[in-house]
Amino acid sequence: MKCREACGACCIAPSIKQPFFGMPLGKAAGEVCVHLLEDMGCALFDDSRRPALCAAFTPERSVCGDTREQALLNLQQLEVLSAP
Repeated sequence: MKCREACGACCIAPSIKQPFFGMPLGKAAGEVCVHLLEDMGCALFDDSRRPALCAAFTPERSVCGDTREQALLNLQQLEVLSAP
């Protein structure tokens, strides 16, 4: 599966605990990443400063669903289920 155009759910829903370029405190769940572009693409997509979590993410129907809204809900649920 390829990334859905104008989605950006993976740049919003999950938290990133590690500091990374542009977000020295990391990113809270539900917070929009500073690198999310207006077209919902990632400004760091091919950049070595892209967080490892983001680089490792592969879109899958089970996570992304059929709509952006489903992707946001699924990723929010995964965030809750994986919380310590």
